[in-house]
Amino acid sequence: MAQNSTKTDDLRQKSDDQLSDELTTLKREQFNLRFQAATNQLEAPARIREVRRAIAKIKTLQTERSKRSAADAKAKA
Repeated sequence: MAQNSTKTDDLRQKSDDQLSDELTTLKREQFNLRFQAATNQLEAPARIREVRRAIAKIKTLQTERSKRSAADAKAKA
């Protein structure tokens, strides 16, 4: 469990651009893994789950940041 929080902490320290780049990379990997699974060439089936969860973490962080910035803008107005 501590390992997951460490990775989340690492993601929180990245900028918005870095998170977007990471998300793009993970989505590309997810596509490749799906393709490998469909052609029965997948060597690490657990990697699909890891990638899916990493994508979810990044999207969650992006949503949190956008809501926070919207709340900050509303508070300033």
